[in-house]
Amino acid sequence: MTAMTGKGAETVKEKFAEIIVKAVKQIAENGKIDLANIKIEKAKGDGIEHTELIEGIVLDKERVSVDMPSSVRNAKIALLDIALEIKSPETDTKISVSSPEQLQSFIEQEDRILKNMVAKIKASGANVVFCQKGIDDIIQYYFTKDKIYACRRIAKSDMEKLARATGGKIISNLNEISQEQLGNADVVEEIKNGEEAMTYVRGCKNPKALTILLRGGTEHVIDEMERAIKDGLGDVAASLRDGKIVVGGGAVEVELSRELRKFSQSLGGREQLAVEEFANALEFIPITLAENAGLDPIDVITELKARHDKGDKNAGLNLFTGKIEDNLKAGIVEPLKIKTQAINSASEVSMMILRIDDVIAASDKGRGRGAGGYSGMPEMEE
Repeated sequence: MTAMTGKGAETVKEKFAEIIVKAVKQIAENGKIDLANIKIEKAKGDGIEHTELIEGIVLDKERVSVDMPSSVRNAKIALLDIALEIKSPETDTKISVSSPEQLQSFIEQEDRILKNMVAKIKASGANVVFCQKGIDDIIQYYFTKDKIYACRRIAKSDMEKLARATGGKIISNLNEISQEQLGNADVVEEIKNGEEAMTYVRGCKNPKALTILLRGGTEHVIDEMERAIKDGLGDVAASLRDGKIVVGGGAVEVELSRELRKFSQSLGGREQLAVEEFANALEFIPITLAENAGLDPIDVITELKARHDKGDKNAGLNLFTGKIEDNLKAGIVEPLKIKTQAINSASEVSMMILRIDDVIAASDKGRGRGAGGYSGMPEMEE
């Protein structure tokens, strides 16, 4: 919820937070989290409050024939990485036909090959087919006859997600198709959202790939919500990978600033000034937070320092209440990884700017200003 604040998702942040946490925990495997296994599918029409987590995959594809069943219960899913059509020769080929019988035999052979493909898929027990490539019209007809639901030209990334969600294997050779390689889902159905039809694969058992179906009235709203959800997903994933969090609302910056000032007393000369300036820079974060919330930054930073001097390390600015309180109890926390990365990045940029200044100053000094003018150039008359 902290990550989504300020991105227009405040009205649904509790619902989104629940969806995000559930999704990340579901795809985690042996402590590893790959956010690529969470698919964000957008659907324009309904309000953002109708956004849902689907324990399966949603594809922006429709069934290849309207005569196919629109819904299949207890789905046995074949994931095919092969074209369900007659292969064209790789080189230029000419076929010489000298009689009608030969032509008829040629057509019948094509039909037999396609029929054989359908027979192998049906024998495996599959009642849903997702194909990464094309599906011939004749095969579509046989699928319709056998009440098999089929989609074609599925993206490779979606095929991999389907395999992780349904527990199926992607098949590259039809001769090896078997019941053990099929994926499972409670239901595969086509649902229309306005004019667009989508295929929903729902009710997968312990899926390791999921879909967040993001709804909204306009594309702009959906894009903003997607940004909020991606920030939330990154936040939760970083927290689980590291296993460490820090208190938000400026609490950690004020405490770091306090400790740095103590450390600066053990140094002398310019080093002491540099550490003190670094401590001052950290205080800009709670000051900026206070300004953004419409609060008096001087009052906020003074109270924060006083609370931390008394030993209240978790005291920070709670923007929901506009007060300084124990932010650990209030649940305002941030992943340690994000905080350290922000401070490291800011420090590196500062050092880079200072080094550039040093280089410019050194080059000016090296050239020097001659009697004739800047860098030894002759002075110009007015």
